[in-house]
Amino acid sequence: MPRFFCPAILATGATLELPAGAARHVQVLRLQPGDSITLFNGGWSEAATGGEFDATITRMGRSDVEVLVGQHQAVEREMARRVHLAVGMPANDRMDWLVEKATELGVVSIQPLMTERSVLRLAGERAEKKVSHWQSIAIAACEQCGGNQVPRVRPVHSLASWLATLDKAEPAGRWLLSLRETALTLHQRMVQDEVASVTFLSGPEGGFSSSEENSAFACGFAATQLGARVLRAETAALAALAALSVGG
Repeated sequence: MPRFFCPAILATGATLELPAGAARHVQVLRLQPGDSITLFNGGWSEAATGGEFDATITRMGRSDVEVLVGQHQAVEREMARRVHLAVGMPANDRMDWLVEKATELGVVSIQPLMTERSVLRLAGERAEKKVSHWQSIAIAACEQCGGNQVPRVRPVHSLASWLATLDKAEPAGRWLLSLRETALTLHQRMVQDEVASVTFLSGPEGGFSSSEENSAFACGFAATQLGARVLRAETAALAALAALSVGG
């Protein structure tokens, strides 16, 4: 059954118009009045109910679609451990791919970062447009994969400015992907740090510089590694997320 993100208050028996993006998707699929769909509101507000709702299309306009909200389904498909990904943005379309796959793997939020070795540099209106684009990718991926919690794509920051926003009094569950010999494996880190929420920091092409790693360590991040091989920036972040999703 087609699934659509609808950031509105959903309640059984309510009639509402789908947001523009979802309405366009319904039109593209050539759905008709009487057809069934699934709605979820993504967990973005206090009014979000979680789970998902059955719904029936009641009216099709030229550009608008009206639905009747049906029964609530208390189903969640999220990771037991909440994982926030902060990543040095890879260049070209690799960030698009990373956002899509990270959403499928159940990440809670994505923080795009500019670092010393970042190829992609964003600021101002261009940065805002990119974040909006990545958020749309996350929504589409969430609709497809069955997730009910749409990850937030945060505004672009430099690594230094982002680290400055962190509460240094709460360093638990901060893991930095590193090639340092002293780094624990991800499996060891998961066993040692039994925390409900993790912020996972992963570098761009070429990784973080030594000074950047030291700045992260000063903010409570712990060196963590995936194994002997050196993975591409987008592969490393997703490999970590995949391991965390399997390990809970």
